Amino acid sequence: MYSIYRKLSLLFITCTLAAIFLVTLFVNVTVTNKFNRYMIDIQNKRYEKIVSYFQEAYKRDGKWTEKTGIELMHEAYMGNYCITLLDQNKQPVWGMDPSDIKRQLNDESMPIKDSGVYTSKLFKIIVDEKVVGYANIGQYSSVLLSEEDVQFKSSINKSIVASGVITLIIVSILSLYFSKQFSSPIKEAANMSVRLSKGDFNIKSSKMSNIKEIEDLRRSVNDLASKLKYQDMLRKKLVSDLSHEIRTPLNVLQNNVEAMVDGIFPVTTENLQSLNEEVIRFGKLINNLNELKEFESEAAKLNFEVIFLDELITEICHDFSLAAENRGVKLSIATQPNYKYRISGDKDQLKQVFINLLSNSLKFTQPGGGVWINLFEKNKTIVVEVQDNGMGIHQEDLPYIFERLYRGDKSRNVIEGSGIGLTIVKNILQLHNAGIDVESQEGKGTKFSLYFSKDLNN
Repeated sequence: MYSIYRKLSLLFITCTLAAIFLVTLFVNVTVTNKFNRYMIDIQNKRYEKIVSYFQEAYKRDGKWTEKTGIELMHEAYMGNYCITLLDQNKQPVWGMDPSDIKRQLNDESMPIKDSGVYTSKLFKIIVDEKVVGYANIGQYSSVLLSEEDVQFKSSINKSIVASGVITLIIVSILSLYFSKQFSSPIKEAANMSVRLSKGDFNIKSSKMSNIKEIEDLRRSVNDLASKLKYQDMLRKKLVSDLSHEIRTPLNVLQNNVEAMVDGIFPVTTENLQSLNEEVIRFGKLINNLNELKEFESEAAKLNFEVIFLDELITEICHDFSLAAENRGVKLSIATQPNYKYRISGDKDQLKQVFINLLSNSLKFTQPGGGVWINLFEKNKTIVVEVQDNGMGIHQEDLPYIFERLYRGDKSRNVIEGSGIGLTIVKNILQLHNAGIDVESQEGKGTKFSLYFSKDLNN
């Protein structure tokens, strides 16, 4: 199994090798074909020049002589080709000896082991639209290219190979560099996921990437680590709080029962009533946990119907009016005139939502304070605000108030409560596709904002 860095490096280098090979092959074939065409053009021009020379010589002398063409012999020897002049009957007038060309080639130590096969071409010499003779031009096949031509082709091929090697080295270095830049964040994210799977949540990736998808992956893993760390903290706190909530009534029961058994505490109706209250408190805690379990598993049976929130909340406020008056807290509700706050939901469950919120507001608001409920429409959404000027919530506790059994700071723990009321509120709202936000300042009060979708028939 290969690492992503090695895999990417091998992939880039393999692609580079294939690209360089193909480019080298195509360039070599193209250059060779172009060069061969160029040499053929040069050869044809040479033939045309020789034929043109004989045509001019015949026009000048009016006949063939043994000296006709002698002027071309030196150039022919230098170019390693052989010329033979024939008359109109194809009888030799004069000619060069191909053996002389062969000996000359062997003496000059050409970069070819033998002189090859001798080939020749016959060209007509036409003067005044009449064939007056023939020029036979021959060469050895292996030396159709001169030594300079062979060296030129060799230098081109060497340049192509050298360019390919240099390109391979440069691209390999760049591939290794970019592979590392590409794979390093992914490798770190993979290592983080392994550590997360082993329960190590105190990790964070700091290697940023300029590739959007990889950067999104890095941030997602960091977010996952933070959330897992947070959930692990909540889990530990849940166990601790649950243990404390259950231990308290059990300890009271155990101590009192042991005292009664030992005769220290008299068995009276009043003392038994006190023990019964602890049993009832313990039972309420168990019932609340069971109720929370039903909501979280979405096992609660919801009976949706058309509900007018203003009427529902007004009814609940009326039920709380006496409790608010006895506590010395002002309770008021404000709605928009001539507007029906119509939604679809389960009336009993939503009633529990507002009962829990109003109960908390009254519980944490001192005498002389107030609780206000505002209903209004905003962006085709019905908003319900439950606001008080009570003790407020500490900023460090705000992110956790909807977690089960979370009770906040000690100053709030002196007030009786199970710590699951807001958890149930949030679960009920989620089942209604509604949202909830909270704003609070310690010592100044708290505001819960609930967002409901309007009924389509509204």
